[in-house]
Amino acid sequence: MASSKITEEELLSRIQGEITDALGYSDVISEQRAKSMDYYYGLPFGNEVDGRSQYVDSSVMDTIEWIKPSLMRVFASGEEMVKFNPIGPEDVHAAEQATDYVNYIFTRDNNGWEILYTWFTDALLQKNGIVKCWWDETEEWNREEYNNLEEMEFTVLLEDDDVEVLEHTAYEENGGTYHDVVISRRAGKGRVRIENVTPDEFLIARESKSIEDSNFVCQRVLKTVSELREMGYDFDVDELGSGDDMIEYSSERLSRFAYDDSARYEGFGDSNPEEALRTFWLHESFIRTDYDGDGIAELRKVCSVGDKVLANEPIDRIPFVSITPVKIPHKFFGLSIADLVLDIQLIKSTLMRNLMDNMYSQNFGRYAVLEGQANLDDLLTQRPGGVVRVKSPNAIMPLATPQLEQSSFEMLGYLDQLRESRSGVNKYSQGLNDNALTSHTTATAVNATMTAAQSRVELIARQFAETGVKELMKNIYELVLKNQDKERVVMLRNKWIPVRPDMWREEYDCSVSVGIGNGNRDQQLMHLTTMLSFAGDAMRGGLSIVNEKNMYNMGAALVKNMGFQNVDDFLTDPDTVPPQPNPKEQLEQAEMQLKHKELEIKAADVQVKMQKMQQEAAKDSVDTQLKVAELNLEAQQGRAVAIG
Repeated sequence: MASSKITEEELLSRIQGEITDALGYSDVISEQRAKSMDYYYGLPFGNEVDGRSQYVDSSVMDTIEWIKPSLMRVFASGEEMVKFNPIGPEDVHAAEQATDYVNYIFTRDNNGWEILYTWFTDALLQKNGIVKCWWDETEEWNREEYNNLEEMEFTVLLEDDDVEVLEHTAYEENGGTYHDVVISRRAGKGRVRIENVTPDEFLIARESKSIEDSNFVCQRVLKTVSELREMGYDFDVDELGSGDDMIEYSSERLSRFAYDDSARYEGFGDSNPEEALRTFWLHESFIRTDYDGDGIAELRKVCSVGDKVLANEPIDRIPFVSITPVKIPHKFFGLSIADLVLDIQLIKSTLMRNLMDNMYSQNFGRYAVLEGQANLDDLLTQRPGGVVRVKSPNAIMPLATPQLEQSSFEMLGYLDQLRESRSGVNKYSQGLNDNALTSHTTATAVNATMTAAQSRVELIARQFAETGVKELMKNIYELVLKNQDKERVVMLRNKWIPVRPDMWREEYDCSVSVGIGNGNRDQQLMHLTTMLSFAGDAMRGGLSIVNEKNMYNMGAALVKNMGFQNVDDFLTDPDTVPPQPNPKEQLEQAEMQLKHKELEIKAADVQVKMQKMQQEAAKDSVDTQLKVAELNLEAQQGRAVAIG
């Protein structure tokens, strides 16, 4: 038996309950992320003692900042971050176009590089990085101005349905009517939008294992009244109240601005004299619910401010994509790189503080003073050549300061090794080891060490690729396929290409290539060079195991591995070259051409002969006419003589 349809008030009540529960669950996560940010910024631990060293190690920042270049090189160094593979031979062209266009949307229509950088940083530092991908229905208009338009030009301009007249002036000149007009032209209706989501703004049900399977996901952001109205919401400000009761800022949010004390929080309600600048929490909730009472829960998007519902509509998918560097099975939140090295930073900071305090004691020394036998002001005033007044020779005696223990430095080295094993970032990958290529260390050994260390970073890259980047690109593909119903001409592969997503398949197989590090690349170059040499020998030997297409594929892989993305600048795909006829066909074609030429010559000769005959006939006709005329003339002269 189907349940009854729920009211909007009941739906809002459930959403508020989900938000409250998600905020409670998020508090624990938020505290952990706040701690990670404090360590990343190198803020004091809170156990500092006045007059003692307050050194703070930077292991968290160093590790994260050394991992990011490898990840950015994997995903952002080329033009083809993701590839859609055809299902059948008829899909090859469409799959290539989909690959180029989806990458174009991410990198050109949106700031893809900055999105990736922020996305990866959030994941490495704050457990999970979140991006939002959706189809923005907002129309884009461009302002254009035209002067001295003739009547016909003005009429043609107004016939465009995408043109809206803003200003218009008509005037008479030289016997004609001319127009000055300012228009607004619609550049496009809707596009794919991608933006990073601040982790503390993202809420998810505590039992969720992934975004796709979650029953509740929410993004809560502060919006002004002006921003809400620009988003298309129609409301009375008094209906929003003074905000909701969930306005407290988390420790995570405070930690984000603690480094430079840049946090400035606006008040709520009537604290701002301008109504348009009053701020409210906007909750964009995605909830699975049986709203229509048919017994099947569907996904709905509900936007609310306080107790006011601004939008309520069914949707197909949740527009968020999450990545985490260390995924915990059956849980949404994973572990960050900061989580792996927090304790190392604390221990190294403590050791370094003790070592520095010891060094300070050795440099300045501590003294035992006989009470009343020395002037303490002179003793406490440290200056070169300073005089200390005493009443007896042995009034001041130096105290022995323990020497720095070698084990302390060994412990620091061990901690660095521990950090390297946990994160995959070592001195070889950082380029900091001066002894990497000495006579005692072979290049092969260094390469093996780098490859072993990079396996951790490569696993992170693979995790990002399979669970995040691939999903994001599929979402872009689906949004374009569903919403772009008009042809769009864009620059792809240095050519202007008309793109028609409605000609694509509903789904393609999507793949992301992950390979990092010079060691990996050098190994691939070596293998490709060996394969090319073998293939060349096979072709020269007449073996049929290799053809031109195989050679091109190996050469293209070699060019891309060298860092060049446009293979067409170096190699020509044999599939694009028209097939050459065989020698027999060429001979037959030449014979046909020769016979055709002979026939043309014979036809020309016949035509010349006919023209000659026509000319001779015409000449004979003229001669005959002349003879007749002469005879007539003679006859007339004979008659005239006879008469005379």
